[in-house]
Amino acid sequence: MIGRIQGVLLERRAPELLIDVQGVGYEVQVPMSTVYQLPALGQTVTLFTHFSVREDAQQLFGFATQRERELFRLLIKVNGVGPRLALGILSSMDVDGFVRCVRDADSATLVRIPGVGKKTAERLLVEVRDRLKAWQVAAGVDTDVMPELPAAGDSLAEAEAALVSLGYKPQEAARAIAAVQGEGSQDSAELIRRALQNMVRKN
Repeated sequence: MIGRIQGVLLERRAPELLIDVQGVGYEVQVPMSTVYQLPALGQTVTLFTHFSVREDAQQLFGFATQRERELFRLLIKVNGVGPRLALGILSSMDVDGFVRCVRDADSATLVRIPGVGKKTAERLLVEVRDRLKAWQVAAGVDTDVMPELPAAGDSLAEAEAALVSLGYKPQEAARAIAAVQGEGSQDSAELIRRALQNMVRKN
């Protein structure tokens, strides 16, 4: 089991990173909540990891915090929730935001996440509730504020590609990015953050 990885961040093509660890390049899948906290390319990054082995694939998933990894591991135990959907959930809201949804039985917010239908949302609320009793929502945390990440390459194209990889249709991704394009920073991570917030909140 690979539980932690530290190396130089070579590439960032959300939601996939390439990290150089003493000459070996590791491809790591990460949620957008982790992407927002990454250092600049060429700098050292440390991630908590989950190594998944299946008959048809071996994948390494990375997280900025142990709480993100714990929630990811909890989510993939829920019937109908695989790694890709778990990453999508963590990309659409941070850990405290998800805990609030479960605490408040807020299925309406969950079903706005790509791939989460009504039944999946209900299963998440039922199966996760008891396991989250020990988790405490950090006081005063503003789940709408995320650190910004320096842009890399074509920020608009990168932002759209990231949304598509999270399960949104290309047309939805393009519209979502276009809707927030004129709001402040054109950094790709900031565009993704605003677009995800708009789509999750949209009625």
